[in-house]
Amino acid sequence: MVQRVTRKVGDQEIILETGKIGKQANGCVYAQVGGTVVIATVCASSDVKEGLDFVPVTVDYNEKFYAAGKIPGGFVKREGRPKDKEILVSRLIDRPMRPLFHKEFGRELQIVPTCVSIDGVNPPDILAVIASSAAVTISDIPFDGPVAGCRVAYINGEYVINPTYAQQEKASLEIVVAGTKDGFTMVEGGANEATEEVMLGALEKAQGFITDMCLLQEELQKLCGKEKLPLAPLNVQLENKDAIEAEATPLMQEACFQKGKNARYEAVKAVKKQIAEKYAEQLTDEIQKKLFDALFDDIQYRLLRKSILEKGLRIDGRGTEDIRPITCEINVLPRPHGSALFTRGETQSLAVTTLGTSMDEQVYDDIEGDRSENFILHYNFPPYSVGEVGKLTTGRREIGHGNLARRSLAPMIPSREEFPYTIRVVSEIMESNGSSSQASTCGGCLSLLAAGVPMKKMVAGIAMGLITEGDEQNPYKKYAILSDILGEEDHLGDMDFKVAGTRDGITGFQMDIKIAGVSMDIMRKALDQAKRGRNHILNIMEQCISKPQPVSAFAPKIESLKIPVDKIGALIGPGGKNVKALCQQYSVKIDTGEDGTVTIFGANGKNTEEAKKAVKAICEDPEPGTIYNGTVKRIMDFGAFVEILPGKEGLCHISKLSRSRVEKVTDVLKEGQVIPVKLLEVDKMGRLNLSYIDAVEEQAK
Repeated sequence: MVQRVTRKVGDQEIILETGKIGKQANGCVYAQVGGTVVIATVCASSDVKEGLDFVPVTVDYNEKFYAAGKIPGGFVKREGRPKDKEILVSRLIDRPMRPLFHKEFGRELQIVPTCVSIDGVNPPDILAVIASSAAVTISDIPFDGPVAGCRVAYINGEYVINPTYAQQEKASLEIVVAGTKDGFTMVEGGANEATEEVMLGALEKAQGFITDMCLLQEELQKLCGKEKLPLAPLNVQLENKDAIEAEATPLMQEACFQKGKNARYEAVKAVKKQIAEKYAEQLTDEIQKKLFDALFDDIQYRLLRKSILEKGLRIDGRGTEDIRPITCEINVLPRPHGSALFTRGETQSLAVTTLGTSMDEQVYDDIEGDRSENFILHYNFPPYSVGEVGKLTTGRREIGHGNLARRSLAPMIPSREEFPYTIRVVSEIMESNGSSSQASTCGGCLSLLAAGVPMKKMVAGIAMGLITEGDEQNPYKKYAILSDILGEEDHLGDMDFKVAGTRDGITGFQMDIKIAGVSMDIMRKALDQAKRGRNHILNIMEQCISKPQPVSAFAPKIESLKIPVDKIGALIGPGGKNVKALCQQYSVKIDTGEDGTVTIFGANGKNTEEAKKAVKAICEDPEPGTIYNGTVKRIMDFGAFVEILPGKEGLCHISKLSRSRVEKVTDVLKEGQVIPVKLLEVDKMGRLNLSYIDAVEEQAK
């Protein structure tokens, strides 16, 4: 039986429907707003695994080109591996939903939201979040939801809920917020130096829509929700738990507070080994071994949080606002156009900037339409950065972290008109112990300046954490906000909160909350503390480099000029003949924009400048008195026809070949020879009359 619920939001109606499509899945929801449609399904495996210490859930958001009436570009006409955008939307759905599943359910879960129609007005990602949650909510899979998502834009001093594509282009702040009806649990977005107050206002605005969408899903669940499947809790207890805990806690107290990540790891490992040897007989059982490991995690969790809340002391000896030692270096690599090494404690980014031509732009073939970007940032997290062995792959983590760093730097990148290079930054994480994405932001900024990119302002980023303790009536009876969190504090804390920006405002923002929600008062204090930390990092970065260096001698040389639009055809020539000839003659690349902007890329300044002069000459009417380097095309008895510009030939009469008498033209010239000629006149019929400037005259001048 088909069930449908709707809700009017502004001028749009949101539709959630089930019972017609995908009936063999555990849950399937058809969601629509305007002409944009997402179908979300969820399935659970039939096998139950006891004792899992994680939720085996996978989200695979995908977009079909037919949704926009398009056929995929390229040789293969089938949609292939997930695009970066699809991976980012999958993460957007995964992060707020994952904490609401139960480990005790013990089954693999797969959520597949598919965009099957798009109207070019309403983005599908927010609809995909709502549809995915609704599919799980009405299914028989235990879930502490529902959740919903909301995009908030700040346009001309006003907040806009779920802006259209056109409205997003005008926004000075754009964030995506997800959460339950009790509070938001995930935020990410970017801004053009938004203030902390504007950011807080956007979070408050989002909550109303999220609550409304959660209530709509509950309405659909009442109509057709399935009875939830039972959990499979592990009823086995760890034998000798109290004795093990009593022996391990004082030893762990010392081990957990060793200075240095590796020292702590080895100390904790030694304690576990010591205790495990004593209780080796019971740990031959796999379940007992898992419970033993879980107990040590619990001990570490309690010790870390207790030390922070009661003593204000973190595991590496810092106070709550202290930032680890930072060092910055630039030009650490000899040949790349710009490089920097940013080290913060045990986290290190080697950031490298490469300057390319407009031909190097990243082209995206998306269902929303083709587009290109001239600023690219790639993030690599090799296994050696954490002292491990593994494959070098680009996974969802790499794409997500790279996107955050790129978003943080992008508002400060100059426009194509100001700096007509394609810019690629690569962050190689050489060490990692806490917020390598923000190290990438800082290192990326340094490398951009080292490469000569005239950034509007410097950008730095910092990762914040939160530790709380309380009860249902007062969940924040005790809390501590942490600046520059370690990997252990991220894992054992209640919030991972990354903020990047300039001294004047926020440019990048990402937050994941592991508890029900965070009060606005805590958010306000966290943003204020993050600003102090950000400014501290900027102070150190500015001591290394505060303004762009000259562009590297190894970078392409670029010249730009504007030509009349009606001259574009003359520059390009039939079949590209003219522009190809210029590129070959001067060893350059020439890019012509529809607005008449011509960009010339060359390996050296001399060739680039000569090519620029040639372009100007083609697009300007030939001026009598101007000297050109022409190519002899044809030799006749009465003179030679010389091409002074692509497609423009003039006659150099035999009498104009030399001051002395010339018997034969071939005595002076041969076809293909490049000679300097002077344009004497353009006659009434538009013909060009030339004079050869021979070597004697050249020397005299």
